Amino acid sequence: MSTSLRIASFNVENLFGRSKVLNFRDRSVGDEILSKIDSFQELLKKDVYFAEDKKRMLSLHKELKPYIEVREDRGRLFKRKGTAVVGVKAAGASDWDGAIQFKKAKFTELTRENTARVIRDVNADVACIIEAEDRPVLHSFNVELLESQYKYSMLIDGNDQRGIDVGLYSNYQLGQIRTHLFDKSGNQTIFSRDCLEVEILLPGGQQMYLLCNHFKSKGYDPQGKASKKREMQARRVAEILEGYDLEKDWVAVAGDLNDTPDSPSLQPLLGVESLFDVLRLQYPDDLSRRWTYHYQRFEQIDFLLVSRPLRDRFSRAGVERRGIYDLKRITSASHGLVDVELQYDTVTRWTNSASDHGAVWSEFKVS
Repeated sequence: MSTSLRIASFNVENLFGRSKVLNFRDRSVGDEILSKIDSFQELLKKDVYFAEDKKRMLSLHKELKPYIEVREDRGRLFKRKGTAVVGVKAAGASDWDGAIQFKKAKFTELTRENTARVIRDVNADVACIIEAEDRPVLHSFNVELLESQYKYSMLIDGNDQRGIDVGLYSNYQLGQIRTHLFDKSGNQTIFSRDCLEVEILLPGGQQMYLLCNHFKSKGYDPQGKASKKREMQARRVAEILEGYDLEKDWVAVAGDLNDTPDSPSLQPLLGVESLFDVLRLQYPDDLSRRWTYHYQRFEQIDFLLVSRPLRDRFSRAGVERRGIYDLKRITSASHGLVDVELQYDTVTRWTNSASDHGAVWSEFKVS
C-alpha cells in the first residue's frame, strides 16, 4: 500500500492575534475600556502615589483585569496575597519598572473559522503559512481552531515591521532551521519578510527541505522598485538552491511570490533547472486552472516548486479557492476561462473570507 505526502502553501491574509479590548462588535465599549486604561497609565506615571491614587489604581486594575496585565520587571507595584492583588506596594513611579500588556482574544470570529476551514480541507502534512504574526499566534490558531491538527509549528520574526511573517505547520519533526532575514545585497536587505529554510524529517529517514517565502508586494511602490526587489529575492532563493542537488534532494520552494509565472522578476527562480511548478504539472495546457488570486484579473502568484525527486513522485495538485469571497460571480464573469466555482456557505462577505488567496497544494507518492 502506497503512502502519500501532501505539501501546501497558503497566504492566510493577516493572521494576527487581536487584543480582547479591540474585539468588541460595539466599538464604543472598547473605546470606554481604552479610556480607562489610559487613566490607569497616567496614575502609574505619577511621582508619588497618594492614598486616593492607590485606591483608584486598585479599582481600575480589578475592572481592567480581563483585558490587561501589569508586567513588573523591577520592584513591585502591587502587594499580593498568593496570586491575588490586595494593595499597592510602590510609593511612586520610581519604585518599580514595568509595562501594561494587552491580553489576547481567542480566535472566535467567522473570518478565522473560514481560514481554518481551508487549512483543514487542504489537509496538508506540511504547510507554509504566509502572513502570520508570530509563533504564539500560529500555535494558538492550531490549538484553538485546528484542534491541534499539527504537531509542530515554526515562525521566526522577519523584516516586515507590521509583523507579516512566514511560518509553517508540520506533522513531521523539524530538523535544521535557517533564517535568511539578514541576507543582504550591498547595504540592502534582500527579503521583505524572510526565506525560512526548514529541514523536515520524514518517515524512513528521508529529509525534505522546505523554503517558505513571501516576496515583495506589488502594492505601495512610489519609486517603482518593487519588481527589482522581487527579482533580487528570486535570484537569492536560486542561489540558496545551489546548496542542494535538485536531481537527488527532496526540496520544495513555496509561498506568495507576488508575481505571475511570465514575469521577468521571477525568472531567476522559475528558470532554475530541475525545479518544477506543481500547478503546471497538473494543468500543463490550461493556464486558467492555475489561478490563486483575483484582482481585476486571474493570476497565479502563489507557488509550490519542487525538485526532480518530488516531481518524479508527483500525484496531483490543485488550488483550494472556496475561502475566497464572491467566487461564483468572478468565475461566472470569466467567459469560460475558468470553471464556475462556489465559495463556502460561511463566506458571506469579503470581511469574513478566509483569504483573498487560494491555497496551493500537491500530493506525492512517497512509498
